[in-house]
Amino acid sequence: MGFEHDLEPAKGELPLVTQTPQLKKACRFVPRRRAVAVGLLVGLALWFAHRRCTSASEPWLEEHLDLLGYDKPHSLTGKEAEELFLTVPNAASSIKFSREYATKPHLAGSKRDYDTAVDLLKTTQEHLGIEPSDQTPVYSAGTPESRNATLNIPFADKPFAWIDQYFPVLNTPLDRHLEILDEDGNVAWKANLEEVVDETDEDAHKYSDAVPTWHGYSKDGDVTGQLVYAGYGTKKDFDDLVATGVNFTGKIVISRYGRNFRGLKVKRAQELGAVGILIYSDLRDDGSVTAENGYEAYPHGPARNPHSVQRGSVQFISMYPGDPTTPGFPSYENANRTRGESIPSIPSLPISWANAQILLKEIQEGGADRAIRLVNHVDQKVTPIWNTMAYIPGHVKDEVVIVGNHRDAWVLGAADPTSGTVSLNEVVRGLGALYEKGWRPLRTILIASWDGEEYGLVGSTEWGEDFADWIQEHAVAYLNLDSSVHGSRYNMNASPSFAHLVRDTARRIPHPTSVGRTLWDARMDRGKFYGNLSDEAIAQLHAERDAKLTDNELLSVKLLGSGSDFTVFLQRIGIASLAIGFGSTLSDAVYHYHSVFDSEHWMETYGDPSFTKHVAVAQHFGLQVLRLADSWILPINTTHYSIELQSYLDKVEAIAEKSSIGSQVDFHALRHSLSKLSEASSRLDKEKAHAYRQLKKALWKFRHRRAIRHRLRKFYCKVRRWFGKECHKKHTHESDRDVTPLVLSKLVGGGEHVKPKPRFGRLPGLIKEQREQADQHHSAHRHSGSKLGHGHRHHGLEEVIRAAKHVHDVNKRLSKFEQGFISDGGIKDREWYRHLGVAPGKWLGYGATTFPALTESITIENNATQAEYEVKRLETLVKGIIKSIGR
Repeated sequence: MGFEHDLEPAKGELPLVTQTPQLKKACRFVPRRRAVAVGLLVGLALWFAHRRCTSASEPWLEEHLDLLGYDKPHSLTGKEAEELFLTVPNAASSIKFSREYATKPHLAGSKRDYDTAVDLLKTTQEHLGIEPSDQTPVYSAGTPESRNATLNIPFADKPFAWIDQYFPVLNTPLDRHLEILDEDGNVAWKANLEEVVDETDEDAHKYSDAVPTWHGYSKDGDVTGQLVYAGYGTKKDFDDLVATGVNFTGKIVISRYGRNFRGLKVKRAQELGAVGILIYSDLRDDGSVTAENGYEAYPHGPARNPHSVQRGSVQFISMYPGDPTTPGFPSYENANRTRGESIPSIPSLPISWANAQILLKEIQEGGADRAIRLVNHVDQKVTPIWNTMAYIPGHVKDEVVIVGNHRDAWVLGAADPTSGTVSLNEVVRGLGALYEKGWRPLRTILIASWDGEEYGLVGSTEWGEDFADWIQEHAVAYLNLDSSVHGSRYNMNASPSFAHLVRDTARRIPHPTSVGRTLWDARMDRGKFYGNLSDEAIAQLHAERDAKLTDNELLSVKLLGSGSDFTVFLQRIGIASLAIGFGSTLSDAVYHYHSVFDSEHWMETYGDPSFTKHVAVAQHFGLQVLRLADSWILPINTTHYSIELQSYLDKVEAIAEKSSIGSQVDFHALRHSLSKLSEASSRLDKEKAHAYRQLKKALWKFRHRRAIRHRLRKFYCKVRRWFGKECHKKHTHESDRDVTPLVLSKLVGGGEHVKPKPRFGRLPGLIKEQREQADQHHSAHRHSGSKLGHGHRHHGLEEVIRAAKHVHDVNKRLSKFEQGFISDGGIKDREWYRHLGVAPGKWLGYGATTFPALTESITIENNATQAEYEVKRLETLVKGIIKSIGR
């Protein structure tokens, strides 16, 4: 993005909020002893000019003229605001905050989880200068208080924070057992299912059994069967075994973590008749950081502790996330609930490498191959969770930038999610510092601390389902943090329309550990623990991923699949999204994902000892928030997105050519539509550049005329005082805002509205009510304006209004681009996902699949008729987008 202080924005780039241009000093008239006649004539002329300038004004215009005072101090905008923000995040604050949150367990739905929600509420109130109320504002979802807290955001004038309480079904562990049975059914070996921790890591030692090792949403059960190894447990792994004659009926599967979401390992196992499944962390996936290469196990070294266990949800996330019993609807306390189609029907357990070694020996050549007993008893019930929410009102009240990070952890969660919570807290501190200095965002910023993410994105999904219509109407972007730091490589994922924003802002941030480089350069970084790789397949996979980063630098900004809280915003509602953070490589200290070893001690020893990575993420994230909140033209690159769509089609066609149905599917019409979309987007690029220039020009004219008028009035007053006459001070409004935000605030953002009445459910009527109020307000302005005559007679204000409305219209079309991929019919067999451009793969869970419905009609369904149908659906959506971004 360019800035107003640049001499000329680069081609294709648009500056942020305009700064007031410097005006040439007018000639100074210093009255001295002159002829009385000359003084009288000049005084009369100026008096006449002054009366002419003000006599025709209507009240609404006078209000704007007062608000748009040229001689008042300007609020922070553009680069000045960014530079101040970047000075706020710091390591000392980050370490202090991390120690507060990552030294105690805070599982979703627990007492400590509620305490963290309230603590974060108080911290946010302090940062944003919000006066705390006598009673903690905790609102049950669906109540008037909860509904209005969100629905009234476009009508707010000052920051506010509250807690929304939802009521999903969650489970917690009871007793669990894993045993090898001898021929007589007696216990020959019993696993220790808890993580073994010594006192070197004090927090991990203290809470080693605070949260037992189990799978969220796992099935209650007690099963016995023979063991079958299924590799990573991908669909291909299972299918290959079936092709060789392996029968899974009545068996217990053992699979290693990696390659796909753990819940899909369970799903495929149950589909093939297995009665249970065990999932473990394999040391081969730790790259070079192993005992074989001389590295000690944590907490005495960077290698994996063999007793570590990866907890996690086994919900079938690629079907739908959120509360399994309320798909598509918010989980109110009294909600109607289903059985839950997205949760397993067989029990599962996560286990350590120490236990997996013993079990794998049973089925290796020469092993005893004895029966295995798996017991997993859980308590499943409706459990409250708490989303902590806050907002900073913007001048353009009908446009909202949403930012979020989840707060709940499986145990201590120093990396996941506390590192992200730390970075987001630094962002809020920075925004609070700007707010204290007089800055107000052009657009409203909504900040969310989601709960229940670890179970299946529950808190964000339930809020998204609760306010889907409001989000679709007002949200222009969603920015997500999860784990800010657990390795050395900087990962950036985003909607293609944000690729340039992510790259350009990353280049503004210094590299956290390497002088002379930028954060953007960290996308190629590796850890410092080198050695031989024991698994060539893993080495080749990572080498291929690294190669892709160098083919096209914008490909370093990868697509979003699922696995974090952006899912409901992007793939169900159609809000352009991004997510960033440092991740692990094969040469980083092993990150003990979802283990008690994800602790403050690990973070301060190996993850980010200096906490400079936490700070860099905060700076980058906050800079993107500022660009989206304060840019006159939203930094959404639809042309890059359009080009990427054509590459998606290239990929699908390549897949089709290799399939048995490729010749039966015609892609020509869709290809033509995508070409037309690129052309339409190019026209929109020219229009948004023109709209910005016109607004900039109109604002300069308006300020220039106001400055001249001001100087004339000063001279007029001097003349009056020379004759002994009093010159009444012109009324000024209390606001010291710059002209630019306030024009949009009053004329585009809707001005003063009546707050909506309490509403229940998601009623389109509310949106209609808001639009009618806005139309009435704008109509009144137009009516008043018509009495004033031509705009040039009133200092160019009408020209400013027209230009501002054009900018607002362009921004609406930009923000709706992503929504154009939303289809009410959704994706076959998983209709909750409605984005036909990108979605998590049906058998991947986390990884993104482009043109998912079309791709899977070929790769999974192998159905030409279905593929033709999906081509038509995409073509229809693309044509709709072309129409929506045109005028």
